[in-house]
Amino acid sequence: MSLILSLIILIAVFLDFLLGEPKRFHPLAGFGRLAVMVEGVLYGARQPPAMILKGLGIIAWFVLVLPFVYLAWWLSSISWLHYLVDVALLYLALGAQSLGQHARHVALALNRGSLQEARQRVGMMVSRDSTELDETAIARATIESVLENGCDAVFGTLFWFIVLGAPGVVLYRLANTLDAMWGYRNTRYQHFGWAVARIDDLLNWAPARLTALTYILIGKTRQGWRCWVEQSGNWYGLNPGVVMTSGAGALSLTLGGPAPYHGMIKERPIIGTGETPAPADIERAVLFIQRGLWLWLLLIFAGGWLFA
Repeated sequence: MSLILSLIILIAVFLDFLLGEPKRFHPLAGFGRLAVMVEGVLYGARQPPAMILKGLGIIAWFVLVLPFVYLAWWLSSISWLHYLVDVALLYLALGAQSLGQHARHVALALNRGSLQEARQRVGMMVSRDSTELDETAIARATIESVLENGCDAVFGTLFWFIVLGAPGVVLYRLANTLDAMWGYRNTRYQHFGWAVARIDDLLNWAPARLTALTYILIGKTRQGWRCWVEQSGNWYGLNPGVVMTSGAGALSLTLGGPAPYHGMIKERPIIGTGETPAPADIERAVLFIQRGLWLWLLLIFAGGWLFA
């Protein structure tokens, strides 16, 4: 790792801290709308056989992702644009500040006693039904979202930028976005989203484990490690499992359990250990991610100076 790469990462993180996500138009939101259009063209209301749907999902992924990865590679190969493109794309891909803002909005609503507002706020962060959640369930959902997105929007993003630069971070975040849209095991997306989910699993294998390691280093190490080893296999997906269980244990919180999805109660395993989440624990989770980010920056700069 070079010192220049370290400086690019520092500037992008500073811009994320200073500006947060773009207020008017976020490229990932625009990409999501484009994905809806592509889905409508390739899939629409038809119900072709499973293998055809899997093939259409693969085509959709390549059509949506590869042109932008190539564009990022081409722009970053232009000498006078190289560093500017790297900083801009990493800043747009990072979501540490916006993640904290969304979580704190939920906490503020709970502290004001505005349960309805808190339900609306947490509904912007999670895919579960939030209209009937009580205070504890809202706090739990928010903390789970913070831990999970700590991998996607912070540590995984930094990992792929370090490994492949601007094209890598574009590849990773677009794959994340498509997985969030299509990576569900329901009637519509079980086959169409099959490739999307598998690609996201592959891209997240290393980041998930580095995120889990970060969590256990900055929190209650023994508890985080024990929960990772003993509980991660019970969660949905090995990558989310290591992230969620290590984070819950390191924060000394009990997460998981039944949650409402699409009008039904999904029986999820209990993970973590310790206290039931309270509104005050939301701020703890946000600061937890920020400490992890500081640890990454410290290690990145140490590597930059070492190999300068």
